[in-house]
Amino acid sequence: MKTDKYEFSEVKEMSAYPVINMTATGQNIQRLRVNAGLTVGNLQQIFGFSTPQAIYKWQRGTALPTLDNMVILSVLFNTNINNILVYS
Repeated sequence: MKTDKYEFSEVKEMSAYPVINMTATGQNIQRLRVNAGLTVGNLQQIFGFSTPQAIYKWQRGTALPTLDNMVILSVLFNTNINNILVYS
């Protein structure tokens, strides 16, 4: 009798998917920002943030950019999103 939406074998398969490593992704964002010649202040202005805190959180790996912000980062860094994210 199936009580949940997924059977155990389906859940086991889903756990094989990659997980975003937030710390490594943050370090990658910082590296790409520096390589692009941008400061945290530059990003703050581009995104229209009143403070730079969100960008520092991204770089520390305590938060991830939203998908729309990730798209903007990929344009600014001249790369695709998969080259910004780090998976474990």
